[in-house]
Amino acid sequence: MATQLSYMTGFGNEFETQALPGALPIGQFSPQKVKYDLYTEQFSSTAFTAPRASNRRTWFYRLRPSVVQGDYQAIDNGLIRTAPITEAVTPPTMLRWNPIDIPSQPTDFIDGLVTMAANGSANGQSGIGIHVYVANQSMQGRYFYNADGEMLFVPQQGELLIHTECGKLSIKPGEIAVIPRGIKFSVDLIDDTARGYICENYGHALELAERGPVGANGYANDRDFQYPVAAFEDKEGDFELVSKFNGNLFSCEIKHSPLDVVAWTGNSAPYKYDLSRFNVMNTVSFDHPDPSIFTVLTSPSATEGMANVDFVIFPPRWMVAENTFRPPYYHRNIMSEFMGLIEGVYDAKEHGFVPGGASLHNCMSPHGPEADVFEKASNAELTPQKYENTLAFMFESRYIISPTKYALEGKERQPNYTDCWRTIKKQFTGSQD
Repeated sequence: MATQLSYMTGFGNEFETQALPGALPIGQFSPQKVKYDLYTEQFSSTAFTAPRASNRRTWFYRLRPSVVQGDYQAIDNGLIRTAPITEAVTPPTMLRWNPIDIPSQPTDFIDGLVTMAANGSANGQSGIGIHVYVANQSMQGRYFYNADGEMLFVPQQGELLIHTECGKLSIKPGEIAVIPRGIKFSVDLIDDTARGYICENYGHALELAERGPVGANGYANDRDFQYPVAAFEDKEGDFELVSKFNGNLFSCEIKHSPLDVVAWTGNSAPYKYDLSRFNVMNTVSFDHPDPSIFTVLTSPSATEGMANVDFVIFPPRWMVAENTFRPPYYHRNIMSEFMGLIEGVYDAKEHGFVPGGASLHNCMSPHGPEADVFEKASNAELTPQKYENTLAFMFESRYIISPTKYALEGKERQPNYTDCWRTIKKQFTGSQD
């Protein structure tokens, strides 16, 4: 059962919230003294000089400032990797993976992170890292923050309760959450096990996709994005704060919970979104529209129209196109596509692409429906059809996506993925004069 929490709504709004009355200063951000003897701390996820429309910052009023912590020591990165990926050569081959198994030994969110691929450069603040998380226990006395990028959570199995400096978020399969770069958090499991995907965005913060000729409404609506209300931890003891910084993991001791923010105001905060609220647009005449019409969030690059990363979903929807091959057509693309499946069946791949699995079709690598899907769709009666048992997604990027050594050599890789197209035969019935 989903955890019941209170939220504030509206994408990127300037919020204000307090867990104790009067904790939030009125009329200024940094008074000489704050009620309850709280400390003032500004959190900025953009440069101070970013234009007002794109400036993101939040003021925290907390029990202790963040500087109260120990020295960092490097720790084992495990299977976490950061762009640029240099440990393996990136092939143009189309790739697909089975789900990563839930481990049998005690594993929390940090220890269960496995990097599948990455592109760009975390140090250059461009590109993304793509991870899978598998866990069977909550983070106990451990906290985490990522200085390399914001983190988009896409659960596939199990509900998560994410405690952040700004408050609590509950997400389950069919929902997503975004944690801004640098925000501290911990992850509790509501169910016995959890598995899902992470897009670590090194580049421009995710924003809502433009609607263009669609107009004022549709796609992902601002009102449906939910932000946490202030909820602080007043705990003292021996805790660990883990940081992902410049591609490596570091740990320091901390004698109190870093989630001790009593009040906050600003527009840089974690948020969640229910994917079932995405207002799907689709053709009502003919042909298969580009998948860009299913973009929920985008991180733009310096080149207009070519995203650092688009987060695209393929949700339940009606298909009514006439005289049209309805599944995705065969294509080659300058963009690189990493796909995952949350539930059900993806219409272009009815076999082998399973919930928790993934595929990678890189820049200019050909892809499209498997042979059986092509045959069936080419001969189907084109009545209105509702795709119900499905929820797939794609991280699409302008940069070539490099798989890690683990992804290329691990047991989850399907070595015979390209066989799904080998039975496609020449059907040409014409003749050459």
